[in-house]
Amino acid sequence: MSPSGLSRNDTFDSPPFNRYPQWVLSKLRPRAVSLIQQVHEWVETECIPAEQVMKAQVEQNTWQTPELMHSLRKKAKSRGLWNLFLPNHFKESPGLTNLEYSCCAEIMGRTYWAAQTMNCHAPETGNIELLAKYCNEGQKQKWLKPLMDGEFSSAYSMTEPDRASSDATNIACRITREGDEYVINGRKLYGNVKYNPEMKVYILMACSDPDNPNPWRRHTMLLVPSDSKGLTIKRNLTIMGYNHAPEGHGEYVYENVRVSKENVILGEGRAFEIAQGRLGPGRIHHCMRLIGQCERAYELALLRCKDPRKTPRGKLIGQFDSNIERLATMRLEIDAMRLVVLNAADTMDARGNKAGRYVIAQSKILVPEKAAKIVDECMQLYGGQGLTQHTPLPEIWTYARFVRVADGPDAAHRHQVGRDQLKTFEATRRRHVQYADKARVLRKQWGVENDEGEFEWEYIPPGEQKL
Repeated sequence: MSPSGLSRNDTFDSPPFNRYPQWVLSKLRPRAVSLIQQVHEWVETECIPAEQVMKAQVEQNTWQTPELMHSLRKKAKSRGLWNLFLPNHFKESPGLTNLEYSCCAEIMGRTYWAAQTMNCHAPETGNIELLAKYCNEGQKQKWLKPLMDGEFSSAYSMTEPDRASSDATNIACRITREGDEYVINGRKLYGNVKYNPEMKVYILMACSDPDNPNPWRRHTMLLVPSDSKGLTIKRNLTIMGYNHAPEGHGEYVYENVRVSKENVILGEGRAFEIAQGRLGPGRIHHCMRLIGQCERAYELALLRCKDPRKTPRGKLIGQFDSNIERLATMRLEIDAMRLVVLNAADTMDARGNKAGRYVIAQSKILVPEKAAKIVDECMQLYGGQGLTQHTPLPEIWTYARFVRVADGPDAAHRHQVGRDQLKTFEATRRRHVQYADKARVLRKQWGVENDEGEFEWEYIPPGEQKL
């Protein structure tokens, strides 16, 4: 029996489980089922109803974390709904698999800030894993433990305004060693704004050895306290017009910023090693949450379609054939997106993050782009009202559009997938040679002339042509 008193089958017939395929349900352990239920109840009863209050408190004091958020975080922590994303190597981990956490993250996505109430939001999830994996004990005590306890927030400082940062070897922000200190000079984009007093540390990726013949060893990561002298925020960067307060996105200048050598993570020249280690399950947490965002948008579309106040030409909006087809298409697309993300999570569980590279890229390419199109369709159903603050649809759309460039633009991931596919050329060619060889034997056996033309690879001997 589940904590709600329902049998496992009855539980799976109700939200949120009734959207999961059977193969996923069969892999959910009792502990995970309980946590998923608790997260669902938390978001439905504590977060979604509080959206207007949260927004009002942010408007009253833009760059201060709202009192409501502090209250919800304290309550969630007391209920054990805290750091649910943590992998098993953390003693504080709830022990969820990537697949099980995906189910939780989808529910968190139903309102933009719900993940933060449980300390499961970006960039904290990736930064916590980075600090745990690569920092020494002193750094962990100073920076990791408070982050895990929710005492302050952090940011990842990598993107630059005058460099193609999708190829991180271009990063030019300069750090030089002077005695027991490093001196930093350069400009950065993104990274949560230091207007918020809870923003305490930036994980900076910068160039420390520009002449190194190995471009992957030229960069270093440093922990930079937000109150460091010479670190200036020029302005908040809006995303499609939204300031994303109270965290926001900043534009920064590092001008002769000095930090201790004790703030180097892992060692000089090891930034790429760290960056790759950071890009684990966190790369698809955005995609997991986007499924929940799409479900919320879809529900709003359903409400609009059956709203008795909206009857153009004497019909409900949902009675028009075009809108019935719209609803069907969106339902199928959301369910397909979910399968892509769940498959990526399950692949990482079964074969590891490296083996899951393709399915991770698949999620990051497909889900944000499709999500934005789905939300756009929902806005269309609302007409002009769908573009206003009357619904969360514009903010949901903006989040989906932002995720298309978060953790790298989808063009970079498409390029990687395409290159990987081209590597399968030789094996594919050999199979087609075998088809042609077998076809030749069969034609001779059955006395069939080859009037339809040859197989594409029939006369190319195996191993002769390589890409």
